[in-house]
Amino acid sequence: MDIIEMTRELGKALQNDDRFIAYNLAKQANDNDKELNDDIEKFSALRADLTNAMSAEDKDTDLIKQLDEDIKSTYQKIMSNKNMLVFQGAQAALENLVNNINQIISMCANGEDPATCQPSTGCTGSCSTCGGCH
Repeated sequence: MDIIEMTRELGKALQNDDRFIAYNLAKQANDNDKELNDDIEKFSALRADLTNAMSAEDKDTDLIKQLDEDIKSTYQKIMSNKNMLVFQGAQAALENLVNNINQIISMCANGEDPATCQPSTGCTGSCSTCGGCH
């Protein structure tokens, strides 16, 4: 088996990992949450309205202030939605897994022992052993 085939096997293993499965289930729950999607659409519309209001020649500061407040409250509502909270946790867990995989591959490409190299859990300040910044 060549290295590309082995990488495809790693991809299959990743897709069978509980963190990947949890992420996809959480994403599907978000996609099926009508209230959440309505709030996301409202948030996007408010942002567009704010952009238009701020680029108008004759700026309405009261309107800009109100739109800003509406954006913040809508964002807060989105981020406190139970499905969004589960999704964020699942997304972070999957990103952590992928980051660890990338770090191990990078360390091995730099000559470290595949059996003993350990991904870092935070920034060490050394870019030579880093799998990349978030």
